[in-house]
Amino acid sequence: MAINRWPAEQRPREKLIRSGAHALSDAELLAIFLRTGIKGKTAVDLGRELLDQYGGLRQILNADPREVARTGGLGPAKCAQLQAALELGKRYLEEKLQREGPLTSPKQAAEYLTHQLRDRAREVFAIVYLDNRHRVLHYEELFHGTLNGAHVHPREVVKNALARNAAAIIVAHNHPSGVAEPSHADTTITLKLRDALNLVDVQLLDHLVIGDGEFVSMSDRGLF
Repeated sequence: MAINRWPAEQRPREKLIRSGAHALSDAELLAIFLRTGIKGKTAVDLGRELLDQYGGLRQILNADPREVARTGGLGPAKCAQLQAALELGKRYLEEKLQREGPLTSPKQAAEYLTHQLRDRAREVFAIVYLDNRHRVLHYEELFHGTLNGAHVHPREVVKNALARNAAAIIVAHNHPSGVAEPSHADTTITLKLRDALNLVDVQLLDHLVIGDGEFVSMSDRGLF
C-alpha cells in the first residue's frame, strides 16, 4: 500500500510534524528523503532495505555517494539530499560549538571533532582555533594523510594560527582503525607543535586522538 493511503498517524511526514523528528525510526527518516517508493515497495520499505544493506544510518551517510546512487529506488538527486543532510548536521555542530562560549573541557571539543573525523578512511589532522577566552574562532582540516599517518608540518600550523589571530589552539587527528590510543609519533609531533607555538605565544591546549566512539586527550594523559 502506498504511504499516502496509510492512516495519517502512521505516515512519516505527518508523524514528524505531530511528534517531532526524534519520534521517527531511521527507516522513516530515510523515507522522508526518498519521498516515493518503487513498484511493490514503499519509501519506508526502501529505507529499511538500505539500512539492512549498509548496516545502519551512519554507514549509509558515509558510503561512496556513487555506490548509494546505484541502489534500487535511489539516484543522484536523492543521494545528494542525503549528503547535504550530513553536511548540515556537521555545520550545525560547528555553529553550536562557536555559540556556547569558552571551551572548558576536552569533552566539548571531542564531541564535535568526533562527528567530523571518526568516519574518515584516512588520517586527517584538524585544528580548532580559539581566542584569548578560548572561544572558537574557526575549524580547519590542515593535513590529509594515508592510513599510516598524516604528515604534519609545525611551520604550517604556526602560520595558520597567526593568520587566524588565535591565542590558543586544539589539534586533533583520527585513527581510521577506530582505536584512539596515541602512538609514539603522535607524542613526538605534539611536543614539536607545542614548542613551535610557544615561540609565537600561541598555546597548544590539547591534542585529541579520535577513534570510533572514543577519544584520548593527550593533555589529560600528561603527554605534553
